[in-house]
Amino acid sequence: MGKTRTRWPVPTYSQGVPGASGRVLVVDDNKVIRQLIRVNLELEGFEVVTAADGAECLEVVHQVRPDVVTLDVVMPRLDGIRTAARLRADARTRDLPLAIISACTQYEVDAGVGAGVDAFLPKPFEPAELVSVVRGLAAKREQEESRRRDLGSGSAPQAERAG
Repeated sequence: MGKTRTRWPVPTYSQGVPGASGRVLVVDDNKVIRQLIRVNLELEGFEVVTAADGAECLEVVHQVRPDVVTLDVVMPRLDGIRTAARLRADARTRDLPLAIISACTQYEVDAGVGAGVDAFLPKPFEPAELVSVVRGLAAKREQEESRRRDLGSGSAPQAERAG
């Protein structure tokens, strides 16, 4: 398949590779689940980079520059909820779409919402549901980045710039 870590600062995958769906950072302590998610997303055109826990995610996220991050909740060193909160607290990753993929309790869902998680997918999941959630988050990110570029370049309509 692909490498598990990207070691250079590069633009997001979907910006650099025409027709690509995006780059996803998959964070899960279970190697089998990481590989399952990887294979399903790669089959749909995503580049996938993996991390074994939240601490590793925080170590690589700035080099990987993903379009979307998926997080398990229960992981060693740093769980998914605290990882999400740290990603939201960092100006460089504040707007990064985050999805929790886990067998969550209602408490964990509420904590995830409080930490700024954008989507939840319960385990076990259907591959089509996984792809749909990730694709939706990647598209939303692309729309927001496009809008920011338009606002920054002055080519946005007057009404948008005023608001």
